[in-house]
Amino acid sequence: MAPASLRALLSGLIDYAGLFPPAALPLADVARNYGTYRQSDERWALGRLVVPATRLDELLALARSSSDRWRVTALVGDDLAGDARRIAAVGESPTISVESAEVRCATVDQIRAAVDALGSVPEVYVELPLTDTLSTLIAAVRDAGARAKIRTGGIVADGIPSAADCARFLVLCASRKVAFKATAGLHHPLRGRYPLTYAPDAPHGELFGFVNVFVAAAFAARGVKEHELEQVLVEADVRSFDFSATGISWRNQSLSLDDLRATRASLAIAFGSCSFREPMDELTQFGLLS
Repeated sequence: MAPASLRALLSGLIDYAGLFPPAALPLADVARNYGTYRQSDERWALGRLVVPATRLDELLALARSSSDRWRVTALVGDDLAGDARRIAAVGESPTISVESAEVRCATVDQIRAAVDALGSVPEVYVELPLTDTLSTLIAAVRDAGARAKIRTGGIVADGIPSAADCARFLVLCASRKVAFKATAGLHHPLRGRYPLTYAPDAPHGELFGFVNVFVAAAFAARGVKEHELEQVLVEADVRSFDFSATGISWRNQSLSLDDLRATRASLAIAFGSCSFREPMDELTQFGLLS
């Protein structure tokens, strides 16, 4: 069981990306896992399956025995036109539905070209660099009718952005009314120093928790300033968060169920994780799930 506020925060939140590091599982294993998670008691927290557009044909074959359609987000690579054709070719498959596409862009022209090419996809998430051009790029994403994507971690310490950069991203998305998803490094509920891969000798780094990021997003939607959001993003003490039947509080600030539901519906949509079990198991370890 989960408190109503935690359920509102986490419902459909975790896009399963088991193909990607550090898990890097074979597609057959990923498909089998996703099918299992969809039947589990924790399926309420499961979102889409993340697969490169180049492997959609393989996934179609693996999902052939599914009794209903798997929700998929397709990653677009350097071959924009080819990947757009691959996504369109899935069409009305009875077993998978490509509900969104994700593409990396660094300029306004790239954003326009990508969104135009992927016009048949209901939702397009554009991964943006956290540079001085971020404000301009988020405005371009909004104008193109797309959504933003932030990379919040990686398998090397240099891939982890600062709390200030993450807070700026959240404020810009909230103020411009641009929905977003996050990816990388969010296996854990709370901020802490963790191994960056599953190797025994893996380097460690300070990673954000998904609770930190999505609670901070809800505060951003309420107009909380960047410097306060930075404090939420680096909060490592689970006792600082209170999840109840009516809302979430962090230190001296609170969010209602309506705040959380509105944030998840229109701003902070999902995060990609190469593990579904790890986030859920750690929530149980923290005593937030039973």
